[in-house]
Amino acid sequence: MHKHLLPLALLTVALAACQPQSQNAAPADSGKPESATAAQPSQADRAFADLSKRWLEGWLQLNPINATQVGDHRFDSEVDDLSAAGRQKALDFNKKLIAELDAIDAKQLSRENQVDALILRNQLQGDIWSTETLQSWAWDPQIYSGLAGGAIYNLMAREFAPIPERLKSATVRMGKIPELFAQMRENLDPARVPKIHAETVAKQNNGLRELIDQFITSNADKLSGDDRKKLDDAVAALRKAVAEQQTWLDKTLVPNAKGDFRIGAANYDQKLKFSLNSALSRTEIRQRAEAEMKRVREEMYGIAQTVLKDKPTAPEMPAQPTPEQQQKAIEAALELAYQEHPKRDQVVDFAKETLAQATAFTREKNLVTVPNDPVKIILMPEFQRGFSVAYCDSPGPLDKGLDTYYAISPIPDDWSDEQVESFLREYNNRMIHLLSIHEAMPGHYLEGAHSAQFPSTLRAVLRSGLFAEGWAVYTEKMMTDAGYLNGDPLFKLVQLKFYLRTISNAILDQGVHVDGWTREQAMELMTKQAFQQEREAAGKWVRAQLSSTQLPTYFVGVQEHFDTRKAVEAKLGDKFNLKAYNDKVLSYGAPPVRFVRQLMLDQPIE
Repeated sequence: MHKHLLPLALLTVALAACQPQSQNAAPADSGKPESATAAQPSQADRAFADLSKRWLEGWLQLNPINATQVGDHRFDSEVDDLSAAGRQKALDFNKKLIAELDAIDAKQLSRENQVDALILRNQLQGDIWSTETLQSWAWDPQIYSGLAGGAIYNLMAREFAPIPERLKSATVRMGKIPELFAQMRENLDPARVPKIHAETVAKQNNGLRELIDQFITSNADKLSGDDRKKLDDAVAALRKAVAEQQTWLDKTLVPNAKGDFRIGAANYDQKLKFSLNSALSRTEIRQRAEAEMKRVREEMYGIAQTVLKDKPTAPEMPAQPTPEQQQKAIEAALELAYQEHPKRDQVVDFAKETLAQATAFTREKNLVTVPNDPVKIILMPEFQRGFSVAYCDSPGPLDKGLDTYYAISPIPDDWSDEQVESFLREYNNRMIHLLSIHEAMPGHYLEGAHSAQFPSTLRAVLRSGLFAEGWAVYTEKMMTDAGYLNGDPLFKLVQLKFYLRTISNAILDQGVHVDGWTREQAMELMTKQAFQQEREAAGKWVRAQLSSTQLPTYFVGVQEHFDTRKAVEAKLGDKFNLKAYNDKVLSYGAPPVRFVRQLMLDQPIE
């Protein structure tokens, strides 16, 4: 997955890779593609450019912790204000801007600005709805814990400025994190907070101490005199605040958390609209996912018949199997892949090997232009663990070419041998190859580096999670079709299993939040129909409770990518070139995929 920023509405995916910008500079203008610069911009285009610039400026000020990650470092000493007054300020800002956007004649905008206007409208409407209707600020403690951790991590994880300068900003910012904790305690209504959310944040809270040790105290000797004293005082005060927060979490929030983690059909449908910005409805997503799961399982059965042929322990595999026969055959074939996995302490090293191999293959097969931007594999910071196994964390769109992080969560120390084996069977050798393809090459990392070249800063900051996740899943199939790992049929089988996870994610999310699924129903889908190991499925059950409408982004995104490629292939016929197509798709700056299709096929922007 691509790591998500946490703006006030928790709806924006703003994870674009580096776009050149001078350090500490004000944000760039919304911008127009180079193709539009030759013509004089219309009055509507000029009005929209001004509006976009003012929205970005206001958004960065309202979300200073995210501004640091985006790469605007004017607010590095500030933290977000989630008090009632702060929320009202954000609401007033969003409502004013959307009224101004309504006054612009969209038909007079350039095609690229029509896309950006629809993206901005979706953002503004989503932020307003989230604050007024969903009210995550009143029941989701993850908002506050994510901001507290990000306040330090976003400052110190990348070298966008000299360490002493960043430490001085961190000194001031750490002094303001206790106020964020106070707002959390004031805003949250324990009767509305789900138990799973409270317990997860209680486990993550001490990760702030790890961040202090890793990034602050380990570099404290870079300051001296009064600056060093201020830093030491801020660290001591924050450590005390973290301890007090832990007591409140353990003694007050967790015992009294009584909320339902299910957001219900009405909220789900509205949030789905804002999160995905897709033309597909919840019903259409469900129907398409169920049909695709049936098709993929049939394809997996055909591979199982091949890899198990002539094996003495192979189950019965007739041409027209019963559901039970299909299940047993696929499980038996996957068992061959499960036997080959790294040792507990070798997962990260093996991931580095797979990244190098996937990069070489992508270049060799000329599938897409490969950038030279740096990417590093790291252990996932503790404050971000418990949600996913891995993520790609690209530098902000306003920062210079800094490292992209491919982060992997370590196996918990308290897991039993049985739990570890379950995890490693799921993340076997072939699955780690796929993880590196998805998160890095030619998935998230490559896509982020390409998308950063598009000149619209607004589009970079409001980068579509649907596009990003869909692209990453699309590349899994593309690499397999190109013969990765010498066309190994077991790799193809594991790739299809990985794709089943994408499909089941979409079904699971609806099942949990709309249909009221129990844990047993969720585990049945994941472990039986999608062949996931118990540890993977158990983790996904937790993730489905902690989030909503993010899990479908993988399936909906890849379906729209598949649809777009099919439409372009049909239009170009023999003139279709895969590398040229992929480069073109990535050249638009990662808007929602439906806009890419409309731009590539010269369709109306809507």
